[in-house]
Amino acid sequence: MLVLFDLDNTLINRLDAFERWAAEFAADRGLGATAASWLVETDADGSVPMDVFFGLVRERFGLAEPAEELWRSYRARLPYLVSCPGEVLDGLDRLRAAGWAAGIVTNGMADNQTGKIRRTGLAERVDGWAISGAEGVRKPDVRLFEIGARRCGRSLAGGGWMVGDDPEKDVVGGRAAGLRTIWIDRGVAVADGADHVVTDVVAAMGLLMGMKAGGPGL
Repeated sequence: MLVLFDLDNTLINRLDAFERWAAEFAADRGLGATAASWLVETDADGSVPMDVFFGLVRERFGLAEPAEELWRSYRARLPYLVSCPGEVLDGLDRLRAAGWAAGIVTNGMADNQTGKIRRTGLAERVDGWAISGAEGVRKPDVRLFEIGARRCGRSLAGGGWMVGDDPEKDVVGGRAAGLRTIWIDRGVAVADGADHVVTDVVAAMGLLMGMKAGGPGL
């Protein structure tokens, strides 16, 4: 059985890492006491495209560097600020030991997302991954799910599951790809049509472990 996971705010806490980056960025540049909170608010939980975000940052604080350079520096730094809880890494190990093929399907720039996957130890816990910035196609496009499944040595024709926190990219996209879905409800959105709703990825892994790999599903 195949299971594909989203990366940010599913396997890792992207918001926590971003808040740490914002505090560091504001302090290093002497941007003032309210700058970090402005950065977090403007990022809007990752919903603003980063090229747009750094254009706003440059304008707000009168920075000399081009927005592209600010974004590049951010991508180089953020992988050092993210972490993956041990219980998540252990859960991936247990799933694969039980016969699951596990992969990551994520939107984002290739350097940033690959850095997160490698530095958190996820690279050794999954069978493969597909990153939109490397593949030229973004969730909810079915093609990115197809690539992710293939990297795991599987096909979407065999069915499986998609686990993620985004109602459109993960739930709608996963269902369009022929996958059953587990939505992680972080209290910031509403999703319709998911097969299961949980509050974190560990609970999602528990649901999957309750199934016999290759069986009919929940």
